[in-house]
Amino acid sequence: MEILIAVVILLGIFEFTNRLSYRYFKNKTLKERKWDLNICCGKTDGGGINADIFKHESVPNFLYVSDIYNLPFEDGQFEHVLCSHTLEHVEDPELFYNELKRVGKHVILLLPPLWDITAVLNFFEHRWIFLCSRTRYDYLPKYIELPFSRQIQKKRGQTISA
Repeated sequence: MEILIAVVILLGIFEFTNRLSYRYFKNKTLKERKWDLNICCGKTDGGGINADIFKHESVPNFLYVSDIYNLPFEDGQFEHVLCSHTLEHVEDPELFYNELKRVGKHVILLLPPLWDITAVLNFFEHRWIFLCSRTRYDYLPKYIELPFSRQIQKKRGQTISA
């Protein structure tokens, strides 16, 4: 019985840290300002152009983007760019980050920190572990490949791919 209680408590902690990392800090950042470009927006509205590789018809001012490494925007077109919880999924984080820096003057990244265990060890969706303790960055933090993720995703497919 004690083991079951410990497991339930641990799962509750994992769920809390994931919600804190993903939902709370993302919503807080979204409300800070109008984001000229909210790239890989999911179902969130940044106030400017909301772009993603998946079609989200319910998001205002939505633009479908087929290639995140070659965005259909001019150099420096956007003052403020937000990219939330995306780099851990992509094939090449540095290439994508450089593309964000090309189109945006101020780029903010939201990443799963190491204390968000459910995100850090998500072998089915993520490819990278970012070696960071915060969620928000204005630069690309160091990262390492998530062990076994490519093999698992090759067999089962990646739930989210970019």
